[in-house]
Amino acid sequence: MSFRGLARTSLKTAAVVGAVGAACVGYAAAIEVRWFTLRRFTVPVLPPGADPLKVLHLSDLHLMPTQERKIRWVNELAALEPDLIVNTGDNIANPHSVLPLLRAYGGLLDLPGVFVFGSNDYWKPRFKNPANYLLPPQKQRHKPHGPDLPFEEMRHSFTEAGWTDLNNAKATLKVNGLRLDFAGTDDPHIRRDRYEDVAGEVDATADLSIGVTHAPYQRVLDAFTADGYPLILAGHTHGGQLAVPLYGALVTNCDLDTSRVKGMSSWGFEGRQATLHVSAGLGTSPYAPVRFACRPEATLLTLVPRSHG
Repeated sequence: MSFRGLARTSLKTAAVVGAVGAACVGYAAAIEVRWFTLRRFTVPVLPPGADPLKVLHLSDLHLMPTQERKIRWVNELAALEPDLIVNTGDNIANPHSVLPLLRAYGGLLDLPGVFVFGSNDYWKPRFKNPANYLLPPQKQRHKPHGPDLPFEEMRHSFTEAGWTDLNNAKATLKVNGLRLDFAGTDDPHIRRDRYEDVAGEVDATADLSIGVTHAPYQRVLDAFTADGYPLILAGHTHGGQLAVPLYGALVTNCDLDTSRVKGMSSWGFEGRQATLHVSAGLGTSPYAPVRFACRPEATLLTLVPRSHG
């Protein structure tokens, strides 16, 4: 092939690659980021003979006041009639988002629920270099200024509705005749977690003990597992947000490996095992409103009895 022919071929190839890339960006920004889905998993963690328990896991809405489609979609989740709501944080992305958030949660606030906060319950999102997400977590810069989102208003609204605050706290709820013990931490991503406040072996008389945190950092997962929590729920990762088809996520935005970036997995530490569920969440930063091969999600976990033996 002549130099001129090779040049024409190269230009055509570049044009095709550019067109495909632009189409992918358009799809990620206009379609998938609003293509909400409900994941369902069955989790065998209850005592033998217990009735199934439906847990709705919500995370990372990053709600803006104008996101009416997301508000309606979340509001309709009440039709699932879950027994318990677990909210793992990053609810809002704007100082005026609390009332729209309460409208989104709607009837879910009438149900038993627990919550922890993430960094974007305290701080407004700001533009940052997307390459920062490729850095190790310890090299990322975190929020040097004081909180500027109405997290106390949101906390008050949740607790007034009956949800339980698990930020560095423990609690016990009776749900469908089962005793559920909880321990939670504030957001490990910004080092607000104080596991020492909730540390200690689980109570064997509980029907189930659940660990709850926003960001699934290994130090927190290890601590919950060492204390005997059989189920741990977290969010934060956005499922990687931009995934490569047939490969998966490139990053988790914490020190969790990418094989556990979303969905169900097992976590082991000091000879003990826990079931881990990481939600890919329902939103993004308003400065990076794209998702690719990683749909925004809520999850319905149906807890069932453990198998014998």
